[in-house]
Amino acid sequence: MKTKQLKKNNFKDEKSSPKKFQSSHNNKSPSKTKLTETNQVDVVTPATGERIQKVLARGGIASRREVERWIDEGRLKINGNLVTHGTHLKTGDYLQLNDRVVNWEKFAIQPTRVLLYHKPTGEIVTRNDPQGRPTIFANLPKLDTSRWISIGRLDVNTSGLLLITNNGELANKLMHPSTEVEREYAVRILGDVPEEKLELLKQGVQLEDGVAKFDQIYFMGGEGANKWYHVVVSEGRNRLVRRLWEAQNVVVSRLMRVRYGPVVLPDGLRMGKNYELTTKEVELLFEFAGLSAEKLS
Repeated sequence: MKTKQLKKNNFKDEKSSPKKFQSSHNNKSPSKTKLTETNQVDVVTPATGERIQKVLARGGIASRREVERWIDEGRLKINGNLVTHGTHLKTGDYLQLNDRVVNWEKFAIQPTRVLLYHKPTGEIVTRNDPQGRPTIFANLPKLDTSRWISIGRLDVNTSGLLLITNNGELANKLMHPSTEVEREYAVRILGDVPEEKLELLKQGVQLEDGVAKFDQIYFMGGEGANKWYHVVVSEGRNRLVRRLWEAQNVVVSRLMRVRYGPVVLPDGLRMGKNYELTTKEVELLFEFAGLSAEKLS
């Protein structure tokens, strides 16, 4: 496949990117991030505890706002008592959601980690599949505490960049529709596309779940019947890129995500492999998401 050349640094150098910096990936095999004093913290709960919203958001159970709604609805209990706003979780507390036990202590304070994963086609973004298909989580490093959370999804037939983190609040922020994070895809289609169809795809097309459009479309060339385009969307509706092309009777034969927000798929990162962001790179991602550095832990 021939697409436009991606930069070697993991963050795109553009206005939407917080800063330009040189990645430590440098086409070498991925390695674990070395934790520094700025993001290394004990995996324990402070004696005074932590607010329940913060703990559950970090674990990817729900956003802080959703946890607050659960509190209002009386769905959370600690040690048999209904949770109120401002309640802190402390070591040894027995937490229930809808009367079911939540093992919250695995979401205790810990360093934020972010992986860039190159998803192959054929893998699915779920923890367990009734059909026995391979899942992305089988290829990720094991965590002693917490769990990996996928920032968005790619369908089984789509390859490319997936961001994975153990920080639920970061994941929620980057996935929330209000953030309008750009996703860029390399698309191989069959045949030529008239200019009027491309213009319509940029103006807006009515789909079954509402109007959608490509923010940008770039023709990248191609040989014979196969043509390559790069397209940019700012929302994460299911199979949105494929459905937009299909609405114009255009056949998509290959689809790969090459960018999510300011983060680009690194050169040399093979399918099924991951690269872990350095502390500095994680800080830049927090800056892009509008989160304070204190939420790195």
